[in-house]
Amino acid sequence: MTEPHEMTAREQAAALRRGDLGAVELVEHALRRVEALDGGLGAFVTVTADRALDEARAAEKRLAAGGDDLPPFLGVPTAIKDLAMTAGVATSFGSPVYAGWVPDVDDDSARLLRTAGTISLGKTATPEFGLPPYTEPAGRPAAVTPWDPTRLAGGSSGGAGAATAAGLVAFAHGTDGGGSIRIPAAACGLVGLKTSRGLVSRGPAGGDPLGMSVSGPLARTVDDAAAMLDALADVVPGEPYPLLAPRPETYLAAALRAAPRRLRIGRYRTPPVPDAVLDPACVDAYERATDLLTGLGHEVVEFAPGIDGSFLPVFETLWAVLAHGHPVPPEAEPLLAPLTRWWRDRGSAVSGPEYLAATQSALAVTRRVVGAQAAAGVDVVLTPMLAQLPRPVGWFTDGGDPAEDFARQKRFTPFTATYNITGQPALSLPVAFARPVDGPADGPELPVSVQLVGRAGDDALLLELGAQLDAASGRDAARRPPDVVTPPTRRARVTWSHGA
Repeated sequence: MTEPHEMTAREQAAALRRGDLGAVELVEHALRRVEALDGGLGAFVTVTADRALDEARAAEKRLAAGGDDLPPFLGVPTAIKDLAMTAGVATSFGSPVYAGWVPDVDDDSARLLRTAGTISLGKTATPEFGLPPYTEPAGRPAAVTPWDPTRLAGGSSGGAGAATAAGLVAFAHGTDGGGSIRIPAAACGLVGLKTSRGLVSRGPAGGDPLGMSVSGPLARTVDDAAAMLDALADVVPGEPYPLLAPRPETYLAAALRAAPRRLRIGRYRTPPVPDAVLDPACVDAYERATDLLTGLGHEVVEFAPGIDGSFLPVFETLWAVLAHGHPVPPEAEPLLAPLTRWWRDRGSAVSGPEYLAATQSALAVTRRVVGAQAAAGVDVVLTPMLAQLPRPVGWFTDGGDPAEDFARQKRFTPFTATYNITGQPALSLPVAFARPVDGPADGPELPVSVQLVGRAGDDALLLELGAQLDAASGRDAARRPPDVVTPPTRRARVTWSHGA
């Protein structure tokens, strides 16, 4: 008999509707897995057990009453990234500066997922203010990929990636400002969608002036990711970058169809970051995806993406200023991680005119990159997802130099941040497994992913193509990493909330 954690989110929802599972039973099962496994994963920073069980009991009553207006995921467990506010639940943004802070309002993403019927088990780990592409919050265990717990789960949605891949939840909420959904999806063998700018609200207080950071799903299957997006992609008045064109269908319908028209797909693999070198496994996955797409009838062509040397300085200037997005009292500055202080110092040195010039340059980058795609008649862009396989715990911070830390970040993930500037949707999709070149010859295999980038607003097409490629790859979405028993010393670091 299939265990509840082996089901997809859509399968869990269907089982609840049929009465094959009870919502309390499902939530209790998920909480037992969190208790048993999360100390070895570092996925959660707060577990709201009592609150989740209360919501499960309420969901059971609604399910028993029936009706045609039940939310699509009524009773299905999920989790909210600790960068998103959740009313009544501690939200630290990955920083000791905000330890114990409890907001009285939800981020729209948390609200919309609750409206869809999901039950949050708590808050997933993120690095301080979501700045780096790895998740090692101060005073807590690193979030690791369950495929090899000696290696990082990526970031900044690393806790969400670890929780989903390990089957603590079937899908989870993430945010992506420079690759922060796609990177952990790749490290953990998941589907991760950076949504189009303006498709999912970052309100009421989240986001940034240029809309680089977006909310989106991490899931084990493309259709689960699409179904979560249907819940998140609601029009919220007052959003600064609304998508005005109505969508013709649900995102789930596109993913289930998995049969897009013949597409022209432009590919490139030269990293737009100096000194970045591709791991052979990343190249092999990229070539395999090319062969599969060609075999599906799509035209795959070499493509010049329009990214030049101006891209990195623009992104770094904007990122440094965004490091000030969470207020920090002067007396609390010593609590910040060295990397956070380094970014904030850089941001403080940026004048108003310099920031304005960077925003104007970002618009120029967008026109150049989007224009290159349009001029080439390219519907979708294919790249390697990462330049390297998941890095060992401590690899980025080894030596304690924030500048070297960031240099390693750029070499690890050179293909992601461009599309946060342009606002285009981008999908991380696993297509292979490989052993890392810096690991033992008999060590565990790790997932290897590619990135598909669509035109702004073409999230449905991207999911449709992703589902088609996923099916062609022969990937077994039911393949699971082994359960790793929790060391008691790590289990104690998760906060279990037994109140509101």
